[in-house]
Amino acid sequence: MNPSTNIDSESETPRLNRRQAAKVRTRQKVLEAARQLFAERGYEPATIRDIAKGAGMSTGAVFANFQDKAELFEAVLSEDMLKLAETLKAAAASETSVRARLLAALTAGYHSSLELLPLVQAVVARSWFQPVAAEMRTRDAIKPLVSVVTDALQAGVREGELRQDADVRLLGDLIYDAYLSNYRRAAYDGWTIQQLTAQLGKQVDVILAGQISRQ
Repeated sequence: MNPSTNIDSESETPRLNRRQAAKVRTRQKVLEAARQLFAERGYEPATIRDIAKGAGMSTGAVFANFQDKAELFEAVLSEDMLKLAETLKAAAASETSVRARLLAALTAGYHSSLELLPLVQAVVARSWFQPVAAEMRTRDAIKPLVSVVTDALQAGVREGELRQDADVRLLGDLIYDAYLSNYRRAAYDGWTIQQLTAQLGKQVDVILAGQISRQ
């Protein structure tokens, strides 16, 4: 036996067998169907039966992959938050000032999620009523988004735009909370992305007003 051949084969990523691959495909189909229904209806009106129908399978197949609707919702949320965080990072990377980075990133967030408003509403609504453990998992899911905000603020500190003693974590929480609260304007007042961005710009200016470096 050629030793190098053995080493190469051991270093390769194990391939999924047919059964494992089929399970992965089934799980993804369920997630895609659930995402569509949650985005159209929100959390409560979307039933496991309708999700199964949208995925073209039985409810038993759904329950074989997810314990209940809550676990399915969390899985959708985790996937979507990671993708959204990448969108925000890319938008922020194209700007040079801390304010521009923040607005570019969060405006990209509005662009990506405004058409999924029932899903956003479901996330916010559930945060008030779900068990503590589920709330902790939700907070973990949105951490990548908050990190984009705090990264932009930390860059502002490094580059001298913001004061060296700026409380980046607090500022990040305030800006993210302002960003999230504006979805109510979209849901109930019909605000456009342009209106949301203009409002967010004012909020960011107020939040950062005492943190601008005077050097």
